[in-house]
Amino acid sequence: MATYLFVTFAITAILGFPIWEVLTISSFVALVLGSNTPLIVVVQRMFTAVDSFPILAVPLFMIAGNLMETGGISRRLIDFCNAILGSLTGGLAMAAVLTCMFFAAISGSGPATVAAIGGILIPSMEKEGYDKSFAAAVMSVAGAIGVIIPPSIPMVNFGVTGNVSISTLFAAGFGPGILVGISLMIVCYITAKKHGYGKLHQQKFSFKRVLIKFKDAFFALLMPVIILGGIYGGIFTPTEAAAVAVVYGFIVGLFIYREMDIKKIPPLFMAAGKSTAMVMMIIATASGFGWILTSERIPDVIASAMLGLSDSWIVILLLINIMLLIVGCLMETTAAIIILTPIFLPIVTQLGVDPIHFGIIMVVNLAIGMSTPPLGVNLFVGCGIAKISIEQITKAIVWLLIANTIALFLITYIPAISLTIPKMMGLM
Repeated sequence: MATYLFVTFAITAILGFPIWEVLTISSFVALVLGSNTPLIVVVQRMFTAVDSFPILAVPLFMIAGNLMETGGISRRLIDFCNAILGSLTGGLAMAAVLTCMFFAAISGSGPATVAAIGGILIPSMEKEGYDKSFAAAVMSVAGAIGVIIPPSIPMVNFGVTGNVSISTLFAAGFGPGILVGISLMIVCYITAKKHGYGKLHQQKFSFKRVLIKFKDAFFALLMPVIILGGIYGGIFTPTEAAAVAVVYGFIVGLFIYREMDIKKIPPLFMAAGKSTAMVMMIIATASGFGWILTSERIPDVIASAMLGLSDSWIVILLLINIMLLIVGCLMETTAAIIILTPIFLPIVTQLGVDPIHFGIIMVVNLAIGMSTPPLGVNLFVGCGIAKISIEQITKAIVWLLIANTIALFLITYIPAISLTIPKMMGLM
C-alpha cells in the first residue's frame, strides 16, 4: 500500500495536480489496489479532521484579515510604521517589514498579510525609487511573518495535529517573529544603502508626526492587544479570539474609521469562504493521507532510519530542517504540517526537544516555503500586485531568504528564543 501511495503521489505531483487532488488520488489508489480497508474509513477520518472547534479559527482569522484590509486598518498601520522608520536608509522597506509584524498580530495568514500591506506599499516603494522586484520580494518574504507572530493559522493546525497547546504556541511565536523581522530589516537597510533606494524622498524624523500617526492608528494597534490579552487573560480561547477579531474589525472599519463599504462585505465573505474551502479540503485530504501513513507504520520506519543515523538532537534537527526547506518549496503549508507532524514530532520528543519549540521550528521553516519558488504562495500574491514574473522576483529575493534561513537556525539551536516568553507567562 505504501508503494502505491508514494508512486501515485509522485506522478500526480509531477503532473501539476492541486495538492488536495494529489492527496485524494494517492489515498484512493493506495486503498483500492493495496488494501482491503473500506473507503468509508478514510472518509470518516477526513470528516473528523475538519469537525474541530479549534479549526473554526481558520475562516474567522481569514475574515478578520480581509476586514483589516478594507476597513482602513492596514493603511493606518503603514503610516505609523513609516513615521517611525521613514527617516532611515531603506526606511520604507523597513516600515513594510514592521507593518507586517503588526498585521501578523491580527491576521494569522501569510498571503492575507502580503495582499493587505503589499497592495499599498509596493506601489509606494516603486514611487520612491525602489526596484519593483525588490519591493515585491520584501513584501513576499515579510508577509510570511503573518504565520509566525500570533495568531497563526499554521500554529492552529500544528496544535490540533500534534495535540499541543495552541495558546502556548502563540506565546512562543513572538520571539522568533521579532528575530525574523529584524533580520529582514537589516537586509533592507544594506540593500537600500548599496543601491540608493528611497534617498530622494527620505524624510526627517519627527516625534510629533509619530504621535499623530499613533493617535490615528490607535484602534488598529489596540486590536492585537485585545485579541492576545483576551487569550492569555483566560477570557476566551484562540478560536473565540478569532471571532472577537472579526467583530472588532467590523466595528472599527465601519463605525470608527468609516472606510468600510457595506456593499463590499458580501464579496469579502465570499473571498474568505473560498480560501477556507481550499484550506479545509487540504486539511481533510491530508488527514486521510496521514492515516494511511500511520496504518502502514511509515512514521516508525522513518523514525528508526533517522535515529539510526544519529542520536544527537542537533543532527536530527538539522536533517529535519533541510527536509522541511525542500518540502516547503513543493507542498502547501497546511498539508505539510498535517502529514509531517505525526512523523517528526515523536522523533524529536524522544530526543528531549520540547514540542512547543519544535512546533515553532516547523512553522518558521514552512513560512520560508511561502516565499520560495516554484510554489511559494506569497510570491504569486507579490508578483500579482507588482505585475512582474516569478523569474524577476526570484533574483531579488535571495538575500532575504538567506536572512530568513539564518534566523531559522538560530531559532532551532537557541530554544530560549521560542520558550522564554511562554515560561515567563507561566504557560510551561
